[in-house]
Amino acid sequence: MFDSFPSGVSERMDRPTYHADFGRVYDSGIGFLNKLERGQHFKERGFASWEAFAAGDWTQALSLADERRDDYARELQKAERLGVRHRRLRVVEFPITPYVQWEFFVLRVRAGLGDDIKVLDAREISDIEKERPVPEAVILGDLAMYEVVYDDDGNAAGANRFTERSLIQETSLGFDTLYERGEGFHDFFDREIVPLAPPQGPGAQTGFPG
Repeated sequence: MFDSFPSGVSERMDRPTYHADFGRVYDSGIGFLNKLERGQHFKERGFASWEAFAAGDWTQALSLADERRDDYARELQKAERLGVRHRRLRVVEFPITPYVQWEFFVLRVRAGLGDDIKVLDAREISDIEKERPVPEAVILGDLAMYEVVYDDDGNAAGANRFTERSLIQETSLGFDTLYERGEGFHDFFDREIVPLAPPQGPGAQTGFPG
């Protein structure tokens, strides 16, 4: 699964170019968007909820988690208007990192608006990840696929763009297989996220281990 992905031919795009290209392709008639998220440590600079989390104010971070609710609602309304089905699969490692713990409160806002999100325990795909983790991939129908890339500090830095149809189809099939194995968002959230205490100790403020 995802065997061809590492050798796929891609074009590197910086963040503004990636966003512009994504918007252009998305509006062209793609049918579906599949997003596979694998990383456990990221930074979301400019997002007030994440900034509060990074500063160690967990209560404030949670109170601001729905800051972008209107943006998410518009995004899903546009998807419905264009006939684009959104699916997101979030791979989670245990123990759950502070960043992922925070992120799930934001994802809960999306799920509450109707975003189709499933969760997959990383331990369940250890056989697939013997050589490398599954990719951070965003698939726009059969037209384009992006591998989201980050700098060494966890900040979004753009994407690698793939257009080879056979590679996109292979990756989509891999996504479909894992998605079917995923657990419903709310079941996972209630069982694994709700009981967690607020992040404490080294790395809790930044979302990175000490």
